[in-house]
Amino acid sequence: MAATNSSANHPGTAHPEGSEPTAKQLKQWRQYLADERAEGAVYRELASRRDGEEREILLGLAEAEARHEQHWRDLLGDKAGKAVSGSKRTRFLGFLARHFGGVFVLALAQQAENRTEYGTEPAAPPHMLADERIHGEVVRGLATRGRQRMSGTFRAAVFGANDGLVSNLALILGIGASGASTSTVLLSGIAGLLAGALSMGAGEYVSVSSQRELLAAENPDPEASRAIGDLDVDANELALVYRARGMDADEAEAHAAHMIATFTANSKLADDIAEDRHEAIGTAWGAAISSFCFFASGALIPILPYLFGLEGFAAVALSSGLVGIALLLTGASVGVLSGSSPIKRALRQLAIGLGAAAATYALGSIFGATLG
Repeated sequence: MAATNSSANHPGTAHPEGSEPTAKQLKQWRQYLADERAEGAVYRELASRRDGEEREILLGLAEAEARHEQHWRDLLGDKAGKAVSGSKRTRFLGFLARHFGGVFVLALAQQAENRTEYGTEPAAPPHMLADERIHGEVVRGLATRGRQRMSGTFRAAVFGANDGLVSNLALILGIGASGASTSTVLLSGIAGLLAGALSMGAGEYVSVSSQRELLAAENPDPEASRAIGDLDVDANELALVYRARGMDADEAEAHAAHMIATFTANSKLADDIAEDRHEAIGTAWGAAISSFCFFASGALIPILPYLFGLEGFAAVALSSGLVGIALLLTGASVGVLSGSSPIKRALRQLAIGLGAAAATYALGSIFGATLG
């Protein structure tokens, strides 16, 4: 859809005939112009890092932002004035796109598209609001592709880091509260790091390997696919295959007839099964290594104060503070990637992690007093 060049094509979308826009309106329109220009630059930057279909989609979004930019340029006319900068959020997106790219930028762009102010802007024609809503869904689709490509390894990394942070903090706080010496607390933390990292790595390897084996078991026998060309057109059980996969009788019959009629040497019995399921869960070794490394890095943080010689309350306070910061960062990262509020996810992560550590500390104090 092309942007309007006059208010006549979209009644009520510009200032009334014969009236001049206020200084406040002009300022807001200039900001819209700057934001549209900056958003287009973000999509072009992301497109430069991709090829194929994703590149074409991103360039299509950049063209749409250029149409919106032109709308505000036409509306402002000779009052466009000196170019202003985009919003802080849009400039931050541009910085990330230039230096990093990737799914995190797409997730943030998705949120930006969904926060459009055009719904309450009289000078914005209805189709521009509709465009922004659709843009949000386009970016969501691109971000979903990225999430699928990294989901297995990223899941293992996030879970590993969180488990390392929380479990080792709880371990050293519980042991410390029981009255154990600083050296005992430190050795316990190191043992917890090694044991937990090895356990997490092995667990992820087994988990992902088993999941991939289960998915592989669902793939049809290649010999069955090659047999399609030899089936009796008038009497065969191919439709039963699709009914077993969930299609109703009529749909299965139609799909089976189409498969037989269009059979080629490359036809597959599983043409309706997604090809990226294995990609979405990642590789066993990738998940295992990621989980091991991130658990170890997370479990290292709580024992850093003890490694540098701190003792008592100072070590406990610093250890808890460092873990708290790390939990906020991991929670915010998951929030950004999932397209939800990073602040809420960060605070939830912090509350759960420190809550578990506090409970263990209390239990350690009770047992220490009892044994003492």
